[in-house]
Amino acid sequence: MIRPVLSAPDPRLRLKSLPVTTIDAEIKTLIRDMFDTMYAFQGCGLAAPQVGIHKRVVVMDLDSGEDNLPKSPKAFINPEILKVSTEVVRFQDGCLSVPGDIYEYVERPQEVMFRYMDEHGKSHDVHAQGLLAKCIHHETDHLNGVLFIDYLSRIKREKVSNRLKKYHSSLR
Repeated sequence: MIRPVLSAPDPRLRLKSLPVTTIDAEIKTLIRDMFDTMYAFQGCGLAAPQVGIHKRVVVMDLDSGEDNLPKSPKAFINPEILKVSTEVVRFQDGCLSVPGDIYEYVERPQEVMFRYMDEHGKSHDVHAQGLLAKCIHHETDHLNGVLFIDYLSRIKREKVSNRLKKYHSSLR
């Protein structure tokens, strides 16, 4: 089922998510719905708070490409960044919760070490580089109530805020 995606400045996007304690049918349904939603909105990642659920769940498919068909879907339950590299890379960042074709350059770690559980409750430690590092950092930020626009200068944040207001008013 495709769920509505919350859009900035919705205050629910600023809430910190709670850990998943049991991987039950409800969590598995949430993961399925999050994949459906991510593909429908042509994203490569989605965090549960973006669909109004404050649980530490993230889905990603970095290989879905332009056809936006499932290629390498991955679910991350309770992802936790353990270590980040001091080397940073500027990525053009965008977000389904910051609609209106708004993309800005943001510095993120080149490498991250993170731990997560899969849908079967198995724990994994991953050393990620490049796009995976950027995306897990971005989605983990969502779980902590942080949006990519928070990394922008005050002037750029104001410009993005104005663009979001125009975008939302055009929908009315």
